[in-house]
Amino acid sequence: MELLQQANDWLIATFGELGPLYAIGALGLLLVLLTLPSFLKRQADPMDKLKGTGGNRAAKVDNGKTATLRTRDKNAEKLDKFASFLEPQGEEEMSAARLRMVQAGYRGKNAVRMYHFIQFSLGIGALLIGLLVAIISSSNGEVSTQQLLLTVLLPGFAGYYLPRYWVNSRLKKRQEEITNGFPDSLDMMLVCVEAGQSMDQAIIRVSKEIEQGYPALAEEFAIVAHEMKAGKDKTNVLKDMAERCGVPDIASFVTVMIQSASFGTSMADALRVFSEEMRDKRVMRAEEKANVLPTKLTLGTMMFTVPPLMIILIGPSVYKIYETLSNATFF
Repeated sequence: MELLQQANDWLIATFGELGPLYAIGALGLLLVLLTLPSFLKRQADPMDKLKGTGGNRAAKVDNGKTATLRTRDKNAEKLDKFASFLEPQGEEEMSAARLRMVQAGYRGKNAVRMYHFIQFSLGIGALLIGLLVAIISSSNGEVSTQQLLLTVLLPGFAGYYLPRYWVNSRLKKRQEEITNGFPDSLDMMLVCVEAGQSMDQAIIRVSKEIEQGYPALAEEFAIVAHEMKAGKDKTNVLKDMAERCGVPDIASFVTVMIQSASFGTSMADALRVFSEEMRDKRVMRAEEKANVLPTKLTLGTMMFTVPPLMIILIGPSVYKIYETLSNATFF
């Protein structure tokens, strides 16, 4: 801390009151200059060349002209230039990031890049806003180095981690919605199967019926129905659904369906037993929340009930004692 204070005093004595801000700006410029060479010398990826030739493949027509079969999105081409900064470079990190975005409900092709672009933009924007606020506050009066650093860095960290907080909250909300609506969808699926429909038809009907109440779960069932219509293996379709949702109940359901199809047991019996288990789990979750509620209310009860009660009980006695002592005469 003493070294930092000495450096602050030297900057103020040499460059004036804005000396620490000049030092921070110079440090940021130095970091940008250090990263530019690595960015400019970035070699072209052979896969990018293959994508470019495949994306802009042309077909010859009778008059000698060429017609583009498929054009690439301009926004995607702009983001490709900054791919090294806007997406993870490792295969495992990229797969985990894509899965996380899919579980949060963002299924776009460039969802990972847009996420990192927004994260980077908000971080830099908030950092510049903090720097502007620090300049204005330092011009109005003396500000310590610690206050300057907090004013500049805290908005940057907040802007950088805000998209992550948003994606995590959306992921939790979506998984909670799927968990709450899954028992009802199983009951409806059981009714459809017992009425004579196949599993594929039951999934399509359930996805249409629960769309208003549980849109996230309806979307997952609709994806399963479309993949089955396209001819994809049912086992892989169900496993992909469990991976996309990230909910243990869905994973258990997929396991039950795969085992039922492998051993040739009745699908209706498996659904009946599993739906009863899901209803019991939902009741247990509700009872768990009800049992935890008194513990959470204890602190609020102590803060907002005990002090007023003590004032009501002890207040008149304290006032009476004070009045008696003020009227009494001491020799």
